[in-house]
Amino acid sequence: MIDRTAVIAALDAIVDPKSGQGLVAAGLVQGLTVAEDRAGFVMEVPAGETAIYALVRDAAEAALKAMPGMARVSVVLTAEATPAAAPRRTAGLSKAATDQGRAKAPVPTDRPAHVKRVLAVASGKGGVGKSTVAVNLAAALAARGLSVGVLDADVYGPSLPTMLGLAGQPDYVDGAIVPHVAHDLKAMSVGLLTKADDAMIWRGPMASQAITQLLTQPRWGTEEAPLDVLVVDLPPGTGDVQLTLIQKTPLDGAVIVSTPQEVALADARRAHTLFQRVNVPTLGLIENMSGPVFGQGGAEAEAERLGVAFLGDLPLDAALRQAGDAGRPLVSAEPGGEVAQRFAAVAARVAEGLGL
Repeated sequence: MIDRTAVIAALDAIVDPKSGQGLVAAGLVQGLTVAEDRAGFVMEVPAGETAIYALVRDAAEAALKAMPGMARVSVVLTAEATPAAAPRRTAGLSKAATDQGRAKAPVPTDRPAHVKRVLAVASGKGGVGKSTVAVNLAAALAARGLSVGVLDADVYGPSLPTMLGLAGQPDYVDGAIVPHVAHDLKAMSVGLLTKADDAMIWRGPMASQAITQLLTQPRWGTEEAPLDVLVVDLPPGTGDVQLTLIQKTPLDGAVIVSTPQEVALADARRAHTLFQRVNVPTLGLIENMSGPVFGQGGAEAEAERLGVAFLGDLPLDAALRQAGDAGRPLVSAEPGGEVAQRFAAVAARVAEGLGL
């Protein structure tokens, strides 16, 4: 027998893109019917917004179908009647898209239980070595004696299992996921919940739900031993995953990774703009792959233009790539090496920015 309370909880776990509330709390679930092995409801939205809420409907259907014992699901999306004499309209962005571009504070819920600080590592652009930097920065913070966790928020291209040499689904104990531990880091990634060759063919709401689960369900710390800092490795861009994270938890700071050339710096600017608009402090820029191949000094000059700190530069080093492929951060593999020392300097500046 399907439990009505469980159905409501599943629907409230899906976020209304306009209000930021769960579907039931936002009043979008109308005429909810729950029978022995089926459930259904009607979602009525303003005319002209069915395209936006089609994704939400799909997410609701998927969430209900995933419930044990559920045989049939019906989610009907309908639009409110449009006045007969509508004024002439011109092309433009939807209200939801326009609102995202306005400066406003986030509306985060509580931070993950027993986590003191949450640090986002972003790039705006793919291919700049952000995940490599995030993992080694986390290891450098741990080397300072801090309790550190790493959340791989790139649900479409998870790399944390490879970089930390992890495999297998984590345990679920007393209502919480138990993160894997490797190289003194607590780690969680969607790559640990799926097969290595699975393709995450998810629309935005499904990706957002996955991030919510990875952020809130693991037991990152305890009351007696809280986690000092959770390092979140964000995917490229400024889309659903970033906005979900900002809504779900207060971010104590962001670090932006870029290579020195202008094509990467342009996207780093966009990432900084996103964090500015949601009142998340940018702790600084890191220049990765610095040297004769990609150039040098671009991120430092950009940090000066943006009025943020320059946290340091990291050379294009084959050993850094080899260590990541081998499942061991170079900071842990060669703690006395030049690259580890550079990460240690960056970690010291980040820890100071976080008040740790």
